[in-house]
Amino acid sequence: MSTLRELKSRIGSVASTQKTTSAMKMISSAKMRKATYQLQRLSPYRQMVQHVISHLLTTDEEFSSPLIVERDVKNVALVVFGSDDGLCGAFNINLFKQLLVTINQVKKEYGGSVGITVIPVGKKLTKAAKKIAGDGLAVQSTTLNTRSDADELNDFNNRLRVDFLDGRFDRVDLLYMHFKSTSRQLFTREQFLPVSYQSIAEQLDARLAAQPCLFEPDANTIFGSVLPLHMRAMMQDVFTESAASEQASRVMAMQTASDNAKELLESLNLEYNKLRQQSITTELLDILGGQVQR
Repeated sequence: MSTLRELKSRIGSVASTQKTTSAMKMISSAKMRKATYQLQRLSPYRQMVQHVISHLLTTDEEFSSPLIVERDVKNVALVVFGSDDGLCGAFNINLFKQLLVTINQVKKEYGGSVGITVIPVGKKLTKAAKKIAGDGLAVQSTTLNTRSDADELNDFNNRLRVDFLDGRFDRVDLLYMHFKSTSRQLFTREQFLPVSYQSIAEQLDARLAAQPCLFEPDANTIFGSVLPLHMRAMMQDVFTESAASEQASRVMAMQTASDNAKELLESLNLEYNKLRQQSITTELLDILGGQVQR
């Protein structure tokens, strides 16, 4: 009977775990839908900024801005977006592995003497990144986290811009998981600063650019004003994409945990019923044996 009691206790524990993982899956699904909805809400703003830039790039004017000036790369900043909380599968592990790959790529591109500063967003990646600091690799902490609002994100964006303009960083890249679907997130590395003139031109919408447009006071002034808006939209996009990917990874992790708990529960119930039946059979045999002896 002692074994039966132990099995019953394990069954109760596993059943409780299954309920917990199912509840966490539902919560993560709601958060993921909220993040994807935010991405949809950001779309009109991105399109409007792209609309303006598309018109500007069709003019014959030469554009100038310190944000698009490419210089010799001696210091690179890698901003990697992770999570503050765990229970999201291999989300942070995959990001950290890709961070190490990116660091090696940067050294190959710009030489082994290039200075690299990793700026992790999220407690999990911050803890992991600190372990690899040293030998030309610095880790810079930030107050930005996965629960930061738009104002905090904008302040972070402005600090990166100031560091670039002051020459502290010659290039800033954003590393994050691009949300494709609940079961698929892709690691992405995007150049944030200097703003890639070529990448903006590649995104030019021919239909919008074909529409006539007047620029006041002049195209170059407008370009200088729109460029920070483009950066802000890009940072908000990346931040929200990362949040959606984190919750998607947590949904899949909780689904896997719930399925495993269900299989274990079925196995334990089967084992419990076998032992219970065996115990009942043994007791019946003892009773029948006693009656025969009489």
